[in-house]
Amino acid sequence: MLVAFFGLAIAALTPGVASAEGEQVTGTLRTSGSGPVEGVDITVATADGTEIDTVTTDDEGKWAVPLPGPGPYVVSIDGDALPDGVSLDGEPTRNVTVQPGFSQAVSFGLEDGSRNSGGPIRAVQLLVDGLRFGLLIAMCSVGLSLIFGTTGLTNFAHGELVTIGAVVAWFVNVEGGLSIVPAAIIAVIVGAAVGALNELAIWRPLRKRGTGLVAALVVSIGLSLALRYLIQIVFEGRSRSYQGVTSGRANDFGAFRLTDADLTSIIVSVVVLVGIALMLQRTKIGKAMRAVSDNRDLAASSGINVNRVILIVWVMGAALAALGGVLLGISDDVQWDMGFRLLLLMFAGVTLGGLGTAYGALVGGLTVGVFVQMSTLVVPTDLKYVVGLLLLIVVLVVRPQGILGSRVRIG
Repeated sequence: MLVAFFGLAIAALTPGVASAEGEQVTGTLRTSGSGPVEGVDITVATADGTEIDTVTTDDEGKWAVPLPGPGPYVVSIDGDALPDGVSLDGEPTRNVTVQPGFSQAVSFGLEDGSRNSGGPIRAVQLLVDGLRFGLLIAMCSVGLSLIFGTTGLTNFAHGELVTIGAVVAWFVNVEGGLSIVPAAIIAVIVGAAVGALNELAIWRPLRKRGTGLVAALVVSIGLSLALRYLIQIVFEGRSRSYQGVTSGRANDFGAFRLTDADLTSIIVSVVVLVGIALMLQRTKIGKAMRAVSDNRDLAASSGINVNRVILIVWVMGAALAALGGVLLGISDDVQWDMGFRLLLLMFAGVTLGGLGTAYGALVGGLTVGVFVQMSTLVVPTDLKYVVGLLLLIVVLVVRPQGILGSRVRIG
């Protein structure tokens, strides 16, 4: 709690944290076939019609408008400036409310004539997008699930580990001038170090003192707040992109399209998750992790060094979260609260798959990602995350232990 108080005190006393520089509206114009849409005017005005600024999308289709402060705004797109074959799907204006210190993303639906955007083709495209998103959720959730399984801790600060990975990679890539690959490697190493520091400096001493799970939960919430606003102080509230990483034109795979960045994200996620599965099944440390997760006292009595296993779980889980943050930052840009916004979906995936099991996190993350994306066939895009949480409620009513969890008798 002292860490949380220190972080909140700095956030409160440091000027400009939630200033005009932190509040903005951003977006990216692109289609699956034509790629980024360049040279389109985006106008931002206040709710009473006073124009703030008009910007033009760059060669990556991106735009951003700093705001004078929080509040309601109206964002408009010049549909007449869209290139030939590209049309606006929906209204040309969006009403948004920007919170203090936040960067609000605004999306406009675009269609092009390169392919049919409806029916089974769109369903296949959403399925592939859902698999990509689900793999990211799964990779970030494995550590969260293993930490719960080995220690019983529900770590609300796990989302900040995702953000730390993305932010460290951005500083190494943009400020340090390295390409994204070495930047990602450094970010993963830093994330692993932060995970080890969490375990050695906070959670292990608390376990030795016999701190209860409810008290530990409160500490994790305070730690999450402290880390989140310390990241905002360092990184500020703007949405930023990696240098030398462009989404580019989508590659046509027949029934669906993927950019090079999305394809790389899928390949890396699959390779890493398969490696984790093999490690858990074939290696001694993997078997020790599963043993501690199943029954910590029995594992300790059989000669397993439980504290060492928990430390390795923290290092591995934080490293995976950092890598997931880098991949998420490539596709969705880097923001100071990106991990916090992903946290509920990570909890949904872990709970849906079965608390405390790594394989449950994999299955749950994939299920949530696919269902969230596919739900946009019938609901507005802004509500897709809500639908994912509704899926969690429905499944837990039918199967409270989750998909891969086992029944536990209480009493």
